[in-house]
Amino acid sequence: MALTYTPQDELGTPVPDFTLPATDGRTYSLKDFQNGNPLVVMFICNHCPYVKAIEDRLIQLGHDLKKRNVWLVAICANDSASYPDDAFPELKKRADAKKYSFPYLHDESQSVAKVFGAVCTPDFFVYNKQSQLAYRGRLDDNWKEPSLVTQRELLQAVDELLVSDQFPQKQTPAMGCSIKWKKQ
Repeated sequence: MALTYTPQDELGTPVPDFTLPATDGRTYSLKDFQNGNPLVVMFICNHCPYVKAIEDRLIQLGHDLKKRNVWLVAICANDSASYPDDAFPELKKRADAKKYSFPYLHDESQSVAKVFGAVCTPDFFVYNKQSQLAYRGRLDDNWKEPSLVTQRELLQAVDELLVSDQFPQKQTPAMGCSIKWKKQ
């Protein structure tokens, strides 16, 4: 497992368009998630210990964001040939078993992850009401111990974006396993 941190991105870049199949049997495009509010896109997978450690918090985040009329969308882009736990049927099993509160999409070609510039799992991208990147940071201040979380940084960023056009000041990089790219 290679520990990777998210890079500092250029805030203000537009959200990339995408069309991907989901574990619920539907195919989603960016337009399905644009409702005039912020949008949260996260790259996750089934096998990563960092994602597993925060999985229940991601599910709670999905519920919390629904109350705010904000979409949370998960995308798995890992090479499933090398990481079978991240194959589409396994994504569906996991989403169903855990009752994910968000759509879980599969980027088999990895093209969407590349356009976003995703580097790790988890990797979070929060776009403002104008569909501009406004936050690229971690979920909260303690990935390993849920009981020690004192700041839900991503949720705080979304709350700020719901009332202001200013980009959130606090943006601590997320960390996780590197995305498992297909061998060229």
